[in-house]
Amino acid sequence: MSQRAFGKDLGVSTTAVQMWEKGLKVPYTENLGRIATRADYSLEELLCCLEGKPVAEVSDLNLILRQIHHMLLSQVAQIVQAVAARLAIAGKGTGAK
Repeated sequence: MSQRAFGKDLGVSTTAVQMWEKGLKVPYTENLGRIATRADYSLEELLCCLEGKPVAEVSDLNLILRQIHHMLLSQVAQIVQAVAARLAIAGKGTGAK
């Protein structure tokens, strides 16, 4: 993505994006939040990256939940059906109702 397109998505100038990339300026907090969301990071994870600190490993469950957040509702419905079927099988095996 170009600096111009990225800036347009965030509502800032191309010059602002260039200054961020060169490390001359840091985006305002609201823009950091938008950048984090766009990159599928939490704000905390993005700040760790900017500060050169290690980012905590994302658990498989958190990764799945992030992916679900961006899915179409029809895809989420398929996941719900699969989970319901899995729970039904597990319930039969334990005698739970």
